[in-house]
Amino acid sequence: MSYRILIVEDEIIVATEIEDVIADMGHVPAGIAADQKSALALAGNVDVALVDLNLRDGPTGMTIGRILAQTHGVTVVFMTANPSQLGDGVPGTLGVLPKPATDRDLHDVVNFAVAQHTRKKANPPQRMRLFDWNDGSYA
Repeated sequence: MSYRILIVEDEIIVATEIEDVIADMGHVPAGIAADQKSALALAGNVDVALVDLNLRDGPTGMTIGRILAQTHGVTVVFMTANPSQLGDGVPGTLGVLPKPATDRDLHDVVNFAVAQHTRKKANPPQRMRLFDWNDGSYA
């Protein structure tokens, strides 16, 4: 089964590389958003979102992730070169994958996020830092 995955990333080369990996995995890239307005415009029919922190409109990634998770029921994973900016994390979101990430890292994170979205048991990827308030279904 394929899932709709939103890419929230303002660096188009990075975004298209992520999009290619998602498509190669058999999922549907739901779009690329470079700022909060475009990310939220695409939020309605998305299962998973990969969200960078610092975007075209500034450091809006945490807000986007929170809104996607809490308002739209999207399974959110942050991808950033600055994971320390997330502190203890954002309630409702899964965790963070530090950038740069390999295709294998991305593949593992997408598989984990989809498993979480569908409430299936899965082990988190080694490079991913989980936030503390998850329900533990990945264990």
